Order: sequence, then structure tokens, then C-alpha cells
Amino acid sequence: MRAIWSDRHRFSTWRRVWLALAQAQMELHLGPTAEQVDAIRRVLDSVDLDAAAKHEQRLRHDVMAHVHALGDQATTARAILHLGATSQDVVCNADAVLQREALTLIAARLARVIDRLGAFAHTWRDLPVLGFTHYQPAQPLTMGRRAALWAQEFVIALKEIELRLDGLRLRGLRGATGTQASFLSLCGGDPKRVDQLERRFAELFWGDADSLWPITSQTYPRIWDAQMLSSLAIGACAVHKCANDIRLLCNLREVDEPFEAEQIGSSAMPYKRNPMRCERATGLARFVISLTHNAYDTASTQWLERTLDDSSNRRLSLPESFLALDGALEVMANVVGGLVVYPGQCRARLAAELPFLATEEILLAAVARGVDRQEAHETLRQHSHAAAQRIKGEGAANDLISRLAGDPLFRGIQFQDLVDASQFVGRSIEQTDEFLRASVEPIRARYAVALKDEPTLRV
Repeated sequence: MRAIWSDRHRFSTWRRVWLALAQAQMELHLGPTAEQVDAIRRVLDSVDLDAAAKHEQRLRHDVMAHVHALGDQATTARAILHLGATSQDVVCNADAVLQREALTLIAARLARVIDRLGAFAHTWRDLPVLGFTHYQPAQPLTMGRRAALWAQEFVIALKEIELRLDGLRLRGLRGATGTQASFLSLCGGDPKRVDQLERRFAELFWGDADSLWPITSQTYPRIWDAQMLSSLAIGACAVHKCANDIRLLCNLREVDEPFEAEQIGSSAMPYKRNPMRCERATGLARFVISLTHNAYDTASTQWLERTLDDSSNRRLSLPESFLALDGALEVMANVVGGLVVYPGQCRARLAAELPFLATEEILLAAVARGVDRQEAHETLRQHSHAAAQRIKGEGAANDLISRLAGDPLFRGIQFQDLVDASQFVGRSIEQTDEFLRASVEPIRARYAVALKDEPTLRV
């Protein structure tokens, strides 16, 4: 991701714009020669950043500084560089390439997290754990199903990124206010030749002559940036939710994120095993989310056909959104790929709460044996509250089952059969299996190459 947004890659992409422009103009006999086109091609990746910086100090214009720097290297082509173009014919078109590369990388990162969460969900598909609503004990589910819920949020985020990739467009050759006036003049007033020039440029530079914005001002619509950064923020939300849940479960000692042999959790407290990776991921995710409002501001304050206050802003907000999310996703791939589960602690926590969760089943069993439903409900309420007070007030174990077993009203009920955790997880296992089949496996198939090639991450 750093390479995609680096100065060297950005400016070599600018040169590819100038190459495609010159070649398209040569093919339509609009001035450039084959020799001039070849001169540009030979120095595409030989960007002299220091020379360009010196030109910019003098000219106070970044695009023209690089026109001069390119002309210094491709002297034969100097006279035809940037012919008919305005700065945003270069910058906006190059930005589309950087965005395509960056979105593609983010998609692969999301697929990696989904793949690893899918593997985790399959491994722990049938381990019952205590569920929480309002962060209070609720009906049980399985550890695998909880992971499937996390994975589903990343699936939604991936679909959002794929939607942006599908909607990405090239600005094309539009000139100073988007009217193509300069290109119309270059083409002798023939609009058909202008269209031919633009389409050929798009084929050479973008690989597709049909993915062009229908109409633009001097820039492509900055509302597109707002959409794109919003999509990145959706991915950040998925990271934040998953990482926060893991942090909560670490506190409950049901899971631990990866922890290396000599890793130190705290400079003061040797026993600490802090979830620092997840904390890092939530911090990065929060930063990505915060930048969406900035993109909305930029899009909504563009004056008429162009104002320049978007330029300095986008040079920060676009790459930093991508870089931060990329980092957060690297962290999450590392965490979920090495997440440690403690089944004994999960079972103990669930066992401590299960008597309360089983009261409805006990109520039904009592009624089936002829006990008045309202009387049974009131008795269960009294015993439950007494047991809860003992737990909270004395720190004692949950004795609800022994209380009920000693109450004549519930004589004959097999309590142990009613507090089997596996009976309370509903369809958790089959829901997890179906999610993996219907949602995770297709993603694994689509991103098989990326999943195979991506190196193991150490964060």
C-alpha cells in the first residue's frame, strides 16, 4: 500500500498518462511522432524526484514541474508533452489507477480476514459459549457462530469495496472545464475525432474505453471520493466491531490474541497479557471512520467547475485512509489467524449462568407434571433472585439447581438433562455451516490467488 501511494509510483503513473496521450495523438495524426512516443516510453520509470522538486521550486506547479523533468529526459518529446491537456487530465486519470490498485489490495486484505475467520468458525463451530445482549448474560450460542457474525461484517465490507471497484471510472480527456474545448481545437473542430482520441487514450492507459465518467468538470466528481472513503469506513467498522469483541472476550479469559514467547504486556505489571493488536486495530479503524466527514466536506464545497482546496486535502485523506485500513486489516488477519480459545473457561462461564437460562425449560417441565404455571413461575423467580443475590453479595457459586431440587414443587424433574449447554445453542452449528458454505467459500474461490500468494504477516 505504501508503494501504491508513493511519490515515485504516482509520478511514473503521470508519465503513463503522457505516454498514452502522445500515442493516441500519434495514431490519429495529431502531431506526435513514433520517435517522440518511444522517447517517453524509455524513461517511464526513471523519475528524477530531485530534478522535479527543483523545477517545482521555480515554477510553483507540480504537474508542470514533472512535464519539465520528463522533457529533460525525453528531449525528443519535449515539444509535444502535455499537448492539449490540463493538469487534471493527468492527475485525475492517474488517481483512478492508484485507486484501482489500492481498492484491489484492500479487497484481498478483507478476503484474507474472511478466510481466517471462516477457518476459526469451522474449528469452533460446536463449542457452546455464553451469549450476551447489553453485555449481560443471554442465550448461549457457539464460538464458531460468533466468529461467523464477525466474518459476515467483513463480507459486507468486501461487497462494498467490490462495488466501488465496479463503479470506478476514468476522467478521460476533458480539458480545463470538462468541455474538451482544447481537444476539439486540436482535432480541427471534429467532435468524432475527439471521441476517437479519448477512447483510444482510455484503451491504452486504462484498458477499457467504456469506463469513463459521462461528464466532468475540471476534475472527476469529488463526491466519488466521499463514496470511496465511506466504503473504506465500512471496512473499518467491521475491524472495530471484531477487535472490540475480542478485547471483551480477552477480559473474560475466554480467548487471547496471539502472544509471543518474549512479549511484554506491561512495563509495570509482569502478569499482563494485553490485547494490544486489537487495540491498535481499533485505533486505526477509528481514524479511517473519522476521515469520511472530511471527504463529505470536500465534495460539498467544490465551487462551480473547480476550486483547488481539494488538492492538498486529498493528498492526505485518500492515501491515509487506505494506509490505515490496510494496516488494520493486516493486524486483524494476524489476530484471527492465531486467536487462542480456552474451552474450559468458556464452559465454566456458561455453566455458572446456565441455571438461570434454563428456568424456562424448567417451567415447562413443571407444568408438564401438572404444576400450576403461575405458581411455578413465582417460585422460580424467588429462587433465581435468591441465588443471584448470593452470587453478587457473597461471591458464591450459583446454587439455583440445588435450591430447585430441594423444592417439593419441582420433585421428579431431571435437572441435569435441562442444563445441558448443547441444548440451548439453537441452530448455531447449522447456521455456521451454512454461512461458511454460502458466503465464505465463494470468496475463497474468487480470491484464491491472493490468498495463496499473500505472505504470513507479523504485526
